[in-house]
Amino acid sequence: ELDSVATFYNLLFRQPVGRHVVMVCDSVSCWIMGYEKIRQYLMDKLGVGMGETTPDGRFTLLPICCLGNCDRAPAMMVGEDLHQDLTPEKIDAILEKYA
Repeated sequence: ELDSVATFYNLLFRQPVGRHVVMVCDSVSCWIMGYEKIRQYLMDKLGVGMGETTPDGRFTLLPICCLGNCDRAPAMMVGEDLHQDLTPEKIDAILEKYA
């Protein structure tokens, strides 16, 4: 019972995560607007797959069902900060803020 509650909420982690959790929206709107390209760019940039943490413990990369920002897709959150209209160039600038 407790496990079903813990897995329902996106911000309850059952295992250690990095200092900054990057949650990439994989809703239909984000898929249409380039989610796959953004996801691949993030995985290449961070050197990890979805659900993994960088070796330095700085970032954990996770999918999230919907951030409710469909009109500005693709979107992601880093911690509590929402980022939208993502491009590889924007991602570079965003990640530098958390380095």
